[in-house]
Amino acid sequence: MVRALALSAALIAATPVFAEDGKEAVTTFTLDNGMDVVVVEDHRAPVVQHMVWYRAGSADEPIGASGVAHFLEHLLFKGTDTLAPGEFSATVAANGGNDNAFTSYDYTAYFQRVAADRLELMMRMESDRMRNLRLSEEDILTERDVILEERNQRTENNPRALFGEQMNAAQYLNHRYGVPIIGWKHEMEELDMEDALSFYQTHYAPNNAILVVTGDVEPEEVRALAEQYYGVIPANPDLPERVRSQEPPHTAERRLTYKDPRVAQPYVQRSYLAPERNPGEQEKAAALFLLAELLGGSTTSYLNEKLQFDQQKVVYAGAFYRGVSLDDTTFDLLVVPAQGVSLQEAEDAMDQAVADFIAQGVNEDDLNRIKMQLRAAQTYARDNVDGIGNRYGRALTSGLTVEDVQAWPDILQAVTGDEIIAAAREVLQPEASVTGWLMRDDEVTQ
Repeated sequence: MVRALALSAALIAATPVFAEDGKEAVTTFTLDNGMDVVVVEDHRAPVVQHMVWYRAGSADEPIGASGVAHFLEHLLFKGTDTLAPGEFSATVAANGGNDNAFTSYDYTAYFQRVAADRLELMMRMESDRMRNLRLSEEDILTERDVILEERNQRTENNPRALFGEQMNAAQYLNHRYGVPIIGWKHEMEELDMEDALSFYQTHYAPNNAILVVTGDVEPEEVRALAEQYYGVIPANPDLPERVRSQEPPHTAERRLTYKDPRVAQPYVQRSYLAPERNPGEQEKAAALFLLAELLGGSTTSYLNEKLQFDQQKVVYAGAFYRGVSLDDTTFDLLVVPAQGVSLQEAEDAMDQAVADFIAQGVNEDDLNRIKMQLRAAQTYARDNVDGIGNRYGRALTSGLTVEDVQAWPDILQAVTGDEIIAAAREVLQPEASVTGWLMRDDEVTQ
C-alpha cells in the first residue's frame, strides 16, 4: 500500500506544468547583460533540452559574404580556450546526449538534449564558445571545403534545390531572403578568417541571444545557472540595430523556366509575397495559414480533390505558408501534372481552381475539421521538448513574443471563412507573384 501511494505521488509529480488557462507554463527573465531566457517545464521524464538562439541568420550577413552565418555555425564546433576541436560534441555524447546546430534566414541555433542533471555542463560549454572561440587557418580551410561540399550535395546535385534558389531570387527584389542560406557558391569560396570572426564578434553576444530550456527543470535552477555561466559574459555595446533592406512595391508578375536533364518529375510552382506573423497582430497570418491548409494541406484539400481526383490533371497539389519570419514571407502553390498533361495545362487548371475556391467561399465543415485537427496536433506537440524549444526559439528570433506564441492556437480557432477569403484576395495577386516551371530539357510546354 505504501509503495502504491509512493508510485501515485510520483505520477502526480511527473507531469507537464500548465498555467491556469491550460497553456504551457513559461517562465521568462532577462539577465543583466541583456540575454533573454525562456524556461518551459515538463517533469514527465528526466530530460532537458538546452538551446541558444542568436538573432543572426543568413539575412543578417554583410553583402558579398553570403554563407558566413552557416560557415560560422560549423566553426563553432572547433576549439575554445578550454575545449579541443570536436571535444564539445564528444563530451555531449559521452554524457548520453546529442547535439547539433542549424542556420536559417533569421537565426542560428545550437542545442543539446541530455539528462536533466547534465544541464550545468551544457551551460558551461555553450557559454564558453559564445566568447572564447579559437580558430586556426587550417580550421577555416577545412570547414570551407565542408560547406562547399554540402552545397554540392544538397544544391548543385539537386535540380529542385537549384530551381528553388532561382524562385527565391526572383521573388525578393531587394531583400536578403533572396540569397540562399548556405550562400552563393562564388562567395562561399572566398570566405575567410576575417569574415567568420567579424560575424562572430558582432553577433555572438548575450544581448543578441535567447536561451531556451525545456524539460525537467525548475525555473530558479535555470536562472541561477544562467547567471553563473552566461551572466558573466559582457554585452556587446556596439551590437548593430537589426535593420534590413526592404522590398519595394511589386508591380509586375515574374516567370522563369528552369531546365535540367536530371529532373525526374516536372512541376509548376507559384510564389506570392505575403505578410508574416507580427507581434500582437497575427490574425491575417492565421487566415493565410488556414488558407494553405484548405487549399493544399492534405490529400483531401480543395486543390487535390478538384485537380487530382475530379479532373485527374495532377498527381499532387500543395499550398504552403511559413508565417514565422522577421520580414515578408511567401505563400506558395505547387502542382505536379499527371501523365500526358502539359505544364501549361496544369498551371491553367490550378489558376481556375483557386479562382473557384475564392468565388465559392470556405466550406465551413472543412474549416471546422481542420481546426479540430490543429487543436489535436497542438496538444500532442506538448509531448515533444524539442518541438517546444524550437517553437519558442523560432518565434522570438523572428520578432514575436512568448504571448504571441501562446495566443496563436486561439487566434487560429477564431478565424472565419470570410477572413480567409479576404486574405486570399489580398495576397494572391499576380503582380506580387513568381511562377516557375521546373522541367527537363526535352519537356513539351504546351
